[in-house]
Amino acid sequence: MERIIASQPETQEYFINMGPQHPSTHGVLRLVLTLDGEIIKKVEPHIGYIHRSIEKMCEHDSYQQIVHLTDRMDYLSCHINNEAVCLAVENALQLEVPERVKVIRTIIAELQRLSSHQLWWGVMGMDLGAITTFLYGFRDREMITDIFEETCGARLTMNYNVPGGLMFDIHPNFQRRTKEFVKHFKKKLPEYDDLLSNNIIFRQRTIGIGRLSKEDAISYGVTGPTARASGFSCDVRKHHPYSAYPKVQFKEILRTEGDCFARYQCRMDEMRESLSIIEQLIDNIPEGPYKVPTKAVIKLPKGEWYQRVETARGEFGVYIISDGQRSPYRLKFRSPGFSNLSALDHMARGCKIADLIAIMSTIDLVIPDIDR
Repeated sequence: MERIIASQPETQEYFINMGPQHPSTHGVLRLVLTLDGEIIKKVEPHIGYIHRSIEKMCEHDSYQQIVHLTDRMDYLSCHINNEAVCLAVENALQLEVPERVKVIRTIIAELQRLSSHQLWWGVMGMDLGAITTFLYGFRDREMITDIFEETCGARLTMNYNVPGGLMFDIHPNFQRRTKEFVKHFKKKLPEYDDLLSNNIIFRQRTIGIGRLSKEDAISYGVTGPTARASGFSCDVRKHHPYSAYPKVQFKEILRTEGDCFARYQCRMDEMRESLSIIEQLIDNIPEGPYKVPTKAVIKLPKGEWYQRVETARGEFGVYIISDGQRSPYRLKFRSPGFSNLSALDHMARGCKIADLIAIMSTIDLVIPDIDR
């Protein structure tokens, strides 16, 4: 009797579009996936659906106006983006801001980082099917947005930093409400671990998925928690400290696994460090003015300046070329999301479509930060 030898079924590559309106893409991002069955062979991002020519607009705006454009990029790190432009202008003018301004800016930046990570945590859980995380994350995030609204009048695209200092002094309730939030959230973080970090299904969906080595993170220009989860030490607050960061003690969170779960753990631990930074500063805000008077029309001297800050997603840079006029001759933003997105194809190859959702969630993309 002739023996029948089983053969592997033939497969065929095919392409599907994920986005640009797919909810898992976190905005108007289109991914063209090359698939072999359910296995990803290639991920090709297509961007530009929300491009607004912000860098070109900056060539015709004053330096005060440019500040307000940056919170329309990474709208979850708007205070930090605003601060980057202000620091660049202040450095060019050799303008030293009061210590009160430096401390308040740092507290606001860390509150912003916490707010961003809370939203990321809630949305990541929902991406993988855990609806409750969205409710928990936004419950705690509302306390921060309430503080921001009382401070500067807005809850999302906020403007508080201006060249030379702050738009207003802090509200009389600022310190009390901030300390109440810190006390509240320190008790809630263990709930986050119980609900998601220690969930066996969540761990199976993230551990060993979407690995990125330290060498590849450096090669792709990846920064922020996405890079530090691969062991790449790149925290701007440590390597190029600004504002009040030289005065506080905090750890740079590093891991070596480079997978989705490591990126998740980095952000969870960063929230604990942000709470510590706020605790060190909130009762030690110096007295003094909240702003140094500047001219109505700011003109930078001729030259080039670059300022970097650490946003919730990584290194945000502002590169200014000035020809001595009221507007920059050229301005370029180095946004963390653009470089981090470039590594998505490398991380996703060989994974399944469901894994791609987890990988994108742990990169923490904000599409207007990429498109500009």
